Formats: sequence, C-alpha cells, structure tokens
Amino acid sequence: MTLLNLAQIIASIILVLIILSQVREAGSGMFGSAQNTIRTRRGLERTMFQMTIVLIVVFLVVSTLSARFPG
Repeated sequence: MTLLNLAQIIASIILVLIILSQVREAGSGMFGSAQNTIRTRRGLERTMFQMTIVLIVVFLVVSTLSARFPG
C-alpha cells in the first residue's frame, strides 16, 4: 500500500465522520432534515463546515495523484 493510498483512506474516513457529525436536529434521523430557514453558521459548526471543504479538496487531490501515479 502506497502513501497516497493510505492518505486517501484516512481522508475519506475523517470526511465521513465529519459529515455524519453535522446532524442539525437530534430527532430527525441519521442524515438530518431539510430546513426551510436560512441561518448563518457560527463557532464549531462553521469550523466543521470549513474543515469539510478542506477535506474534500484534499481527498480530490490525493485521488487524482493516486490515479495519475499508481504505485
């Protein structure tokens, strides 16, 4: 297993955990529910949202590099 494959696995696991932890309402099921109101993100919620974006970019870059340079 190459370093790129390991980085891809780690990034994907962390990404899944962060996405699943962003459930907005406790009683709405595993994946949350649609909200009709628009509100701003603050504090930890904003940090987790930004971390999700960063991890998506990291995952895409690592996946592209892994496909480009199979090891």
